[in-house]
Amino acid sequence: MRQLGKTRQPSLDHDALPAIHPRGNPIERPDAFPVVRSTVQRRFNSTSPNEFVKERQHTKDHANGTTDLWRKISIFACIPALVLASANAYKLWNDHWEHWSHLPPLEERTEYPYQNVRSRNFSWGDGDKTLFWNENVNYHNHDKVK
Repeated sequence: MRQLGKTRQPSLDHDALPAIHPRGNPIERPDAFPVVRSTVQRRFNSTSPNEFVKERQHTKDHANGTTDLWRKISIFACIPALVLASANAYKLWNDHWEHWSHLPPLEERTEYPYQNVRSRNFSWGDGDKTLFWNENVNYHNHDKVK
């Protein structure tokens, strides 16, 4: 019959459990089977050359060659291409602003009803300019709308 307040503790094999220091760190125990451990370690770490090892070495050699190829492509193809593309973009940028210099001033251009449509004011600035307003290219004249 079971009595209240008393519980039966299961028996434990204390040799099977790791020893625990009072601070909670495991205590190192000497190896029980050093010969078996060294044999197993030697077996897994010192394999004779086989097909897997050859294939793995071939993969490493191929990776080294491919890495060298892409390094050369990056240095001798991509960097000059970026320099040429940047020079072209700079030329187009200057041509664009040179073209704008021949147009009439912003104040004299016709403003059509579909431009600068505002249903309500913006919450920043004077309420008329968009967040990315550029004074060199954007203009809004309330009186000149056709």
